[in-house]
Amino acid sequence: MLKKLTIQNYAIIDELEIFFASGMNVITGETGAGKSIIVGALGLILGERADTAVLVDKSRKSVVEGSFLYEGKRSVEQFFETYELDISEEILIRREIGINGKSRAFINDTPVNLNQLQELSSLLVDLHQQFDTLDLARKDFQLDVMDALAMQFPLLEEYKKAFKTWEQVRTAVRSLREQKLQLEKEMDYFQFQFDELQEAGFKEEELEQADAEMKLLNNSEEVSKALQKASYELQEGETPLAQQLKMILQQLNAYSSMHPELNSLVERLRSTQVELQDIASGIEQLGNELQFDPARLEQLNERVSLGYKLMKKHGVRTTAELLNIKQDLAHKLQNVNDIADTLILKEKEETASFKHASELAIRLSSGRKGQLKGLETSVNKLLAQVGMPNAQLKVSFLSNQDSLNAAGMDEVEFLFDANRSKQFQPLRKVASGGELSRLMLCIKSLVADSMELPTMIFDEIDTGISGEAARQVGIIMKNSSAGRQLICITHQPQIAGKADAHYFVYKEIKKDSIRTNIRELDNEERITAIAKMLSGEKPTAAAIENAREMLN
Repeated sequence: MLKKLTIQNYAIIDELEIFFASGMNVITGETGAGKSIIVGALGLILGERADTAVLVDKSRKSVVEGSFLYEGKRSVEQFFETYELDISEEILIRREIGINGKSRAFINDTPVNLNQLQELSSLLVDLHQQFDTLDLARKDFQLDVMDALAMQFPLLEEYKKAFKTWEQVRTAVRSLREQKLQLEKEMDYFQFQFDELQEAGFKEEELEQADAEMKLLNNSEEVSKALQKASYELQEGETPLAQQLKMILQQLNAYSSMHPELNSLVERLRSTQVELQDIASGIEQLGNELQFDPARLEQLNERVSLGYKLMKKHGVRTTAELLNIKQDLAHKLQNVNDIADTLILKEKEETASFKHASELAIRLSSGRKGQLKGLETSVNKLLAQVGMPNAQLKVSFLSNQDSLNAAGMDEVEFLFDANRSKQFQPLRKVASGGELSRLMLCIKSLVADSMELPTMIFDEIDTGISGEAARQVGIIMKNSSAGRQLICITHQPQIAGKADAHYFVYKEIKKDSIRTNIRELDNEERITAIAKMLSGEKPTAAAIENAREMLN
């Protein structure tokens, strides 16, 4: 509930502090005294647009602060958990308009953005102004009314989770189908490219090695001659190198023990002789093996030509890159099969999630249907009480199990007939502002408990009614305030007489300027105020007696 409202430097309010009571609070005062200004200031902490025109004193900022008692409402707890804010028994919401025109918002002294402020405020306050009846014409609000009467908000939350799951799975299925379709369009081309590379059957480094072997074969005659000459010079010439080295070794070996360094050199020379003999044998063997092979050269040429052709086609330069392309193509072909398998599983999941959501939607729909007649009867009865005996509400209800949405399978629309013409039309088309206001009051009074409506504020929704109708509006408001705080700005004495607390707004002159102020009336002051509302500035004895009777 709203415990305290503090307003500073807002329009003709210099500084104001209002302590509200639980139950039903009424605010009265002469026209132009500033009642709507107070509501406008309250609107700031509810997230409405800030206007620097309200800064009368341009040298200081405007501040509006509301102190709310936290009453264990789960939705409020979830808000603080979601945004990681500290919650306490008293929640402070503050809005400031700086002299530079910039607006700032705070929750428990922590800066927040306007969306967060609006979200929390909507959980704490339900502000209903004279022509603020857009909610009533909204179909989602109308469905909420049906669910509130059926007391099935937990079922609705369960359905919303199931519907969200189904939507997510359905989106995944659509995405998989699109991917599969796109891959299938390209699959023939991918398969052709893969088969071409698969048939070629290249191995790692094959083309590079083949190219090197071709060069060797093409120069085999010159290489063979060079090897034969080297082998001859090493082993068979007039003075073979190997033989010369052997003789040198024999000469030096006789003196190797005479000097340590000479011994080391002899050992190195002996190793060189062994290595040279091994080299000579290798050259000889390689020379014997190296022969020009036209068949082999032709085979290599075909492989290299095929490889270069495929490299050019795929824009690569090495065998490794060509093999990578082949591997990528294999993955793409496999993806088609994988997506097909995944799609089958996801489609089964989609069917199951849709079935679950549909079952919950059917239960929701059944609960709503069960409230149709009761809602129409109750609202029409209340409409007669608030001075609209000829007005009737009718609920249009359509269901389509094949067309689920976030609220279920139902389409609800409130239809209205103000004059028993039996020509029911949507509310937004036929109901006047006053009719909508009283209709909203009737509906809210029916669903206030089950919808967990917060502090309810009504700004002059009693315009255009008087007498018994006004008394009935007062009774409905009084009943609605049994389980919550209700604040009503009114001109009707019949409504003011039902209040638990009565506040009077008035103007006073301070420092040569007019300022709005407010005070809570005691019992005798309430009698006088209500009597003035009945008969004018100088109430008659009958009016005073009537006022006393209203309070009693």
